[in-house]
Amino acid sequence: MTENKYNGGESRINEIRETIENGKAVLGIEFGSTRIKAVLTDSSHTPIASGDHEWENRLENGIWTYTLDDIWTGLRNSFSRLVADVQEKYGVALTKLGALGFSAMMHGYMAFDQEGNLLVPFRTWRNSTTGPAADALTELFSYNIPQRWSIAHLYQAILNEEEHVPQLAFFTTLAGYIHWQLTGEKVLGIGDASGMFPIDPKTKDFDAEMLRKFDELVEEKQYPWTLKDILPKVLSAGACAGTLTEEGARLLDESGMLQSGTPVCPPEGDAGTGMAATNSVKQRTGNVSAGTSVFAMVVLEQELKKVYPEIDLVTTPDGSLVGMVHANNCTSDLNAWAGLLGEFAECFGIQADKNRLFTVLYEKALEGDSDCGGLLSYGYLSGENITGVSEGRPLFARTPKSRFNLANFMRAHLYSALGALKVGMDILLKEEQVAIDEMLGHGGFFKTKGVGQSILAAAINAPVSVMETAGEGGPWGMALLAAYMLNKAEDESLEAYLETKVFAGNKGTRMEPNPKDVEGFETFADRYRKGIAIERAAIEHLS
Repeated sequence: MTENKYNGGESRINEIRETIENGKAVLGIEFGSTRIKAVLTDSSHTPIASGDHEWENRLENGIWTYTLDDIWTGLRNSFSRLVADVQEKYGVALTKLGALGFSAMMHGYMAFDQEGNLLVPFRTWRNSTTGPAADALTELFSYNIPQRWSIAHLYQAILNEEEHVPQLAFFTTLAGYIHWQLTGEKVLGIGDASGMFPIDPKTKDFDAEMLRKFDELVEEKQYPWTLKDILPKVLSAGACAGTLTEEGARLLDESGMLQSGTPVCPPEGDAGTGMAATNSVKQRTGNVSAGTSVFAMVVLEQELKKVYPEIDLVTTPDGSLVGMVHANNCTSDLNAWAGLLGEFAECFGIQADKNRLFTVLYEKALEGDSDCGGLLSYGYLSGENITGVSEGRPLFARTPKSRFNLANFMRAHLYSALGALKVGMDILLKEEQVAIDEMLGHGGFFKTKGVGQSILAAAINAPVSVMETAGEGGPWGMALLAAYMLNKAEDESLEAYLETKVFAGNKGTRMEPNPKDVEGFETFADRYRKGIAIERAAIEHLS
């Protein structure tokens, strides 16, 4: 039996083995943009095994999508690899679970007819094709409706007079779809639901007045549905959202060994699991999840004074109001450049380990000038709503006088990965004067110790902490929400559960912003804002 980061000697292994055999382990599975990951936890919320599957969205007929086959193949592969991991580490079969939860990328559009057939290909959050709908609904509701929200996708389909709209019986997010297929329940966690349609914080349900306004808006179409009819039911963290059916167990585990009947918690979005995984569900805290996309979540003390197109208003998994800054692009272009440099090394016969390659390049960035030496990049593989860019054109620019070296090159790309995020965060921090005691970082951007952390601290001029568990990310956060449903005391809040039973004594590694880096990032950000015209010109002239 191999040693691993999860075990701590034979007695510990026996303890974990007993937890698994008794069906008390808790499983969280998250569908990220590039990876589907399953994390199994024990009674102390410690990860004990994992399995994953890499996947990529595809651009088909102008739409970013994943096929149903992509979804189910990925889910089964990640689970089967988890089962293999359990067998290798502990010598037991995973046949039953204490609790289970599914999470996925928020937003997007999965539309179904009365028989449960997918009416159009899954439209992911990455699409920037709903501008007219988003603008019209923002004006109608006096509430920011971003392009990636599910309701914007639906209304754009109505504006486009798409044939499938009258056939609609249900629409949901990716997490809601998976949960529905495995439990039979058309429900959604409130955090994920808040990225479909605005939530009323008082009722912890879809805003009734806005539902009415939408129905009036499309009344002349005489559709055979009202909006409330075709939306999922909203549930807050801690609720039981159904059980794993026999059919669902077979969808998840083709071997037939996994038993049905496991209680399943409300499906959540990746924003909600990020908040759970970083213990940032209380006011004046926040977290930044940085990977293929990047978003910051700040739990607000009060509502914002104005409507900002750059700021989403969503909720924590238990329904508290959150200011969300979401940028479509983060590390994809950065990863592409790292891959190119790795390919260059291979030309010299150097097979650079991927983790080592990223560590060296990230750490090299810390040697660069605080303002990146005048360099500029945009890692836009897709459009970016915050900066008003409709399509993706990754580009790099410099002047003849820029200080062009590897350190500044890498630093510019790390800064750029947070460029759009900073535009939105400046609204919260500088215009709305939102108070943040601490931000917690998680995701691949923070994997190299101290690098992404220091750059985020410079971008937002606030302390940033990274926990050892941050690498587990969303699927671990989903497992925590499932464990909360299973174990919470009567009237025990999610905040209290996380604070006392999960994170007690674990405050992570805290880093204060370096004033010089803060100043340098401000200089870069000014250059970044002015250079958006270059990006727009690239869209116009580079087809």
